[in-house]
Amino acid sequence: MMSAIRVMIVDDSLLVRQMLRFMLEEAEGIEVIAEASNGRQAVELVRTIKPDLVTMDLEMPVMGGLAAIEAIMCAKAVPILVVSSLSNARVAMEAMELGALDVVAKPDASPEAAAQLIAKVRLLSGVTVVTRMRSLRTTTHPDTLPSPLTLPDSPELPGFPRVFAIASSMGGPQALTRILPALPAHFPCPVVIAQHISDGFAHGIVEWLGSLCALPVRLATDGAPLQPGVILISPSEVHFTVSSQRRVALVPRVPGDIYRPSCDRLLQSVAEVFGARAIGIILPGMGSDGAAGMVRIHDKGGVTLAQDEASSLMFGMNQVAIRTGKIQRVLPVESIAAEMIRLANAPVSGTTFGVAS
Repeated sequence: MMSAIRVMIVDDSLLVRQMLRFMLEEAEGIEVIAEASNGRQAVELVRTIKPDLVTMDLEMPVMGGLAAIEAIMCAKAVPILVVSSLSNARVAMEAMELGALDVVAKPDASPEAAAQLIAKVRLLSGVTVVTRMRSLRTTTHPDTLPSPLTLPDSPELPGFPRVFAIASSMGGPQALTRILPALPAHFPCPVVIAQHISDGFAHGIVEWLGSLCALPVRLATDGAPLQPGVILISPSEVHFTVSSQRRVALVPRVPGDIYRPSCDRLLQSVAEVFGARAIGIILPGMGSDGAAGMVRIHDKGGVTLAQDEASSLMFGMNQVAIRTGKIQRVLPVESIAAEMIRLANAPVSGTTFGVAS
């Protein structure tokens, strides 16, 4: 018999703590072993009781959630699930940059909200975490650089030479903060992103990344054209695809959709519309979403890149994609932006390029 998942709840509201405890303890195999009403208590308790997972509020007295997350991840790292109000969406993204694994909205009393919370706790409790600096900072060594890559010949696209489509899930926001801010203001291609996130938090990612990037970052809206140098991020409540008119086409979710939004749908639509001018990038995450889309981009003559295991917080989606044999280049996170710049500025005719060092 497997041991129960040991959870610590951190929130300054007694009512919220009681509701979370009730929801979690109603689920089989989950045990709430402690509660804390502020971040300082949380840091001290993590050191002594070693929970399997911490649910973390953000706005608390004495020590807030961000400071607590940073202290925990630099001392005794444990999986952290941010449980926050939607009004704190941008701050929740900062929490993920500091090492939190995921974020959910503070639940109401509905069975659906309880089920989402329980699913997140089960999923994240088994993730092995280390301090943020060790898990994300890597060095590219000249003797491990991939061989040169030849781009196929294909007609120039009106307004931009290529399109970059990024699939991202757990650990992806941390990677995006290493990639997107490194792109220059004159980057000549559209960047479209499907990032798995709880409903209501996509606008927080947009605002957060927009504050870090030289390029404009926008939430994808139905019918909006793809534009050079503009980063579009999918809402979670719908799926982001690209139409044959090279515009955003948002597709409603249906019951049974596992991933929100679907990385495969975005990548596959980009492959169909842009063919050899499509460049797919798959970042960390759990599950297999994005692998089929990367295969489609490869088979249509596009370029496929994946983040490597050493720099991944969660080596899951990118691992599945790599195992298909259709990923042409596996890179540490710190090399991805340089490779994007190199590919974006490559001549239209087939030319050989190496990865940036």
